[in-house]
Amino acid sequence: MSANKWVSTSMPYLTPREKGQGGDAWAADAAAQGRRGTQRILYAGEVPAPDEVARLFGLAEGESVVVRRRLILLDDQPNELTDTYYPVDIARGTPLAGTAKIRGGAITLLAELGYVGALVREDVTADNPDGEERATLRTAPGEPVLRLTRLTLDRDNRPIQLDRMVMPALRQRLRYGIVLDNGVG
Repeated sequence: MSANKWVSTSMPYLTPREKGQGGDAWAADAAAQGRRGTQRILYAGEVPAPDEVARLFGLAEGESVVVRRRLILLDDQPNELTDTYYPVDIARGTPLAGTAKIRGGAITLLAELGYVGALVREDVTADNPDGEERATLRTAPGEPVLRLTRLTLDRDNRPIQLDRMVMPALRQRLRYGIVLDNGVG
């Protein structure tokens, strides 16, 4: 595998950071792999929910949600474009609706606000990027992207966060570990 290819696992991004861990999950994950992970907030605020977001959140078409659009950088190169959506009743008036960096990351802040993920559903597809995605991610003409949609639900099966990620397919490897609690043993 090329040194430029990133191996991505979901778990570090689903668990609140412990007190004293500092930083965010992305920076820590990249550092653990000997790399430098940073991010830029490109936009944050309330927007009408895109169709997929409204459907997954159980909202009416055009109802408001809070979005944070981030460009994720690996060793100062674009690695991922992520739009993270939150219901307005969770995010309005919190740092989730602003462009400042969130100490410990959004999952940690959500936990501090009383919203903890209990179930995560991810869907991954391959596609061609649109012009903005191609320019932002610096992909070559004809180079595909991976689209990962991650829905996080709380214990009451209520959606608390939805991530829509676009990643250059030729620079990514997704890795999943599945723990089964099936009572065997």
